Amino acid sequence: MENNNKLFAMTVDVEDYFHVSAFESVISPNDWDSLALRVGDNTHRLIDIFNENNVKSTFFTLGWVAERCPELIKRIVNEGHELASHGSNHRRNTALSKNEVKEDILKSKHVLEDISGISVDGYRAPSFSIDESNEYVFDLLVEMGFKYSSSTYPITHDLYGVPSWPRFVHKRKEGIVEIPVSTLLQKGKNKGIGGGGYFRLYPYWLSKRRIESYIRQVNAPYNFYFHPWEIDVNQPRVEQASFKSKLRHYVNLHAMEKKLDMLFKDYAWSTMSEVYKDAIQG
Repeated sequence: MENNNKLFAMTVDVEDYFHVSAFESVISPNDWDSLALRVGDNTHRLIDIFNENNVKSTFFTLGWVAERCPELIKRIVNEGHELASHGSNHRRNTALSKNEVKEDILKSKHVLEDISGISVDGYRAPSFSIDESNEYVFDLLVEMGFKYSSSTYPITHDLYGVPSWPRFVHKRKEGIVEIPVSTLLQKGKNKGIGGGGYFRLYPYWLSKRRIESYIRQVNAPYNFYFHPWEIDVNQPRVEQASFKSKLRHYVNLHAMEKKLDMLFKDYAWSTMSEVYKDAIQG
């Protein structure tokens, strides 16, 4: 294992293929229960892969998924991973009223805690949907008892991102610790290197080179995210989605497990609460 003196944070956004923002214009939440549920099996498979590679991860889990897959929630906790909230219904916070955001987050926290029997301390907004228009969400998180958030990705993107926001873990004025997804500073601009579609799109050698550049550039942990549906090559195709959305969602699904295997062998991985414990507990 390379860089084995450094511990990086592995995270999984536990949602199904039909929850993603890229498909929200063509798949209604009213239809979710009529679609084949694949997130349970895919996430169990991920836990198996993590166990094989001595990886611990934070699972930012939708309350909607937890209600339908309670045994998955119990397994996440029982096998030493971290359970965290991804909200209830994968609706972007920027599309909700303040009361709706509060209800969505609080419901997810209660569901996850009731099933797991433990305190849920971390939160990630669906599609990193906290920006300058709704910073009140941080106040809500403090009010609800969350210790940290990982809801910002300071890059330029059509769906999310405030490039001018901090790149590294910090305590916000509201009192909560924010852990942004990792970025690489190149020519004065932040580039996404934290996983997701970028990791599937690029060959592994290029992703690794970018991670190595980050490690050389900064004295800070690296964190990575992906989704259970990204290892699911047989998931149903949403043909009515736009070309751009389908490209983002389906590119290189067949190569994801092999890339993850290399990533797990090259670096040492643990949970957000472990890797950032000094900041969270400080």
